[in-house]
Amino acid sequence: MPHHSEQLAQVQAFLMALQDQLCQQLADADGGAQFVEDAWQRPEGGGGRSRVLTGGQVFEQAGVNYSHVFGAQMPASATAHRPELAGRNFNACGVSLVLHPNNPYVPTTHANVRFFIAEKDGEEPVWWFGGGFDLTPYYPFEEDVVHWHQTAKDAVDPFGADYYPAYKKWCDDYFYLKHRGETRGVGGLFFDDLNVLGFEQSFALMRAVGEAFIPAYLPIVAKRKALAYTERERQFQLYRRGRYVEFNLVYDRGTLFGLQSGGRTESILMSMPPLVRWQYAYQPEAASPEALLYERYLKPQDWLGLLAAN
Repeated sequence: MPHHSEQLAQVQAFLMALQDQLCQQLADADGGAQFVEDAWQRPEGGGGRSRVLTGGQVFEQAGVNYSHVFGAQMPASATAHRPELAGRNFNACGVSLVLHPNNPYVPTTHANVRFFIAEKDGEEPVWWFGGGFDLTPYYPFEEDVVHWHQTAKDAVDPFGADYYPAYKKWCDDYFYLKHRGETRGVGGLFFDDLNVLGFEQSFALMRAVGEAFIPAYLPIVAKRKALAYTERERQFQLYRRGRYVEFNLVYDRGTLFGLQSGGRTESILMSMPPLVRWQYAYQPEAASPEALLYERYLKPQDWLGLLAAN
């Protein structure tokens, strides 16, 4: 097993290259705008590269962030479910992205891959990987959701047949708005605290998830970006974007960690949609496309039919 400083350097090199690749591929897919980089330093240690594309042909706003923060004391959000790590110094690095398309038929999406290492003199370092990706459609197409989940399954299947069902369930459970009684979208993969495979294989699984995002998402964009829509669909998209805001501000551990660790606020809140609305006591019309989202897609589903087949 490589020394932990070598491990950190390996992960950082992968993450920075991943950010470069994602920005290039997403800008190419947009065809109308480029990412603008904002490099920042964290006074307590570390920094990052925030890259944001706004006003594109496909993306109203797209953000792809790389950050590496370190310090002498783990933030409370990181030790809440790992109290034994309190008092250790830490390094945390990751890439996260959130894409808010213009067209309501193109789903919003989020992806993240990250690495933590916590150290204390005289003790073995504690490290783990986390990550995943999830899809938030407004007017879903079942074939798109199946493609998304099949790509997710293909990414993690080489590591064992148990990973997709476990990480899919974790995603469904994590991206759940308890106060609304609905999932944020149609899920995908979510994992945290991964170290059971050893460093090399755990790192390989994290890389596989990071590299699966583009083949999972861009085919959906290509199919849906030119579909005609009206003000009705746009208003529903803006209303549903409110759920994204609610989740990120009420439940998201990454947002909380970023704010508690003194990260850069603009970068942490980059995930927020540029336009959004709330409507008091909204109810979709019966038998409408909007109602279908609630009835079929905002509940965990066995999208690949695995359970029926077994």
